[in-house]
Amino acid sequence: MKNIKLVIEYDGTNYLGWQKQKIGKTIQETIECAIESLTGENVDLIGSSRTDSGVHARGFVANFKTMSTIPSERFREALNVRLPNDIVIIKSEEVELEFHSRYNAKGKTYSYTILNRDIPSAIGNDYVYYFKTSLNIEAMKESCTYFVGTHDFKAFRSSGSSVKTTIRTISDLHIEINGEYIKIFVTGDGFLYNMVRIIVGTLLLVGTNKIKPNYIKNIIEDKDRNGAGMCVPANGLILEKVFY
Repeated sequence: MKNIKLVIEYDGTNYLGWQKQKIGKTIQETIECAIESLTGENVDLIGSSRTDSGVHARGFVANFKTMSTIPSERFREALNVRLPNDIVIIKSEEVELEFHSRYNAKGKTYSYTILNRDIPSAIGNDYVYYFKTSLNIEAMKESCTYFVGTHDFKAFRSSGSSVKTTIRTISDLHIEINGEYIKIFVTGDGFLYNMVRIIVGTLLLVGTNKIKPNYIKNIIEDKDRNGAGMCVPANGLILEKVFY
């Protein structure tokens, strides 16, 4: 028995997220079918998180156990020829049998990209959120500091999930500008349902001067979802890296 770890890049546009659903195509099911085609085994592919419909990934991590004698590093090429073009195995390697891609994860980095200009783009709309209104970038950057640290992020969670605690630690939140593109990076030990997308929506409240940067403290302390910003669309979100 071997435990194989995969690092995966995927375009989530045509999928209902990572996790298998009763109806609809998912990343997990697509890769599991490729593994079965290769090994003849019906494996349980464990993912590092449950990305939503339309969310993308550059460094998603998953693992599965197999009796196959295929060398661990050869799974990458063998699976890639069986997968559609919007899913690519970046790396495959054997890890300890106890390794669990979700439970052993120590943190993740996400990015969210906004196109901020008067007109939308005809190219790449599946990877950015078009936002027409001019933004106060300096105020948004100032706001980032109030998110960093260990807080109760209950105000930044969508309904529909059950967790033991809503306390999370954000170690880094920063904004990078490349012309008309605003890229927001968030690193934390874990994230609540839609947490990153709601943080971005709240930064947009600051950027449009609807709230002051230091009001972020009030939103966190109030723990009221109605006080935070909207949950921005999924297509601008990318899981960049999982830390172990």
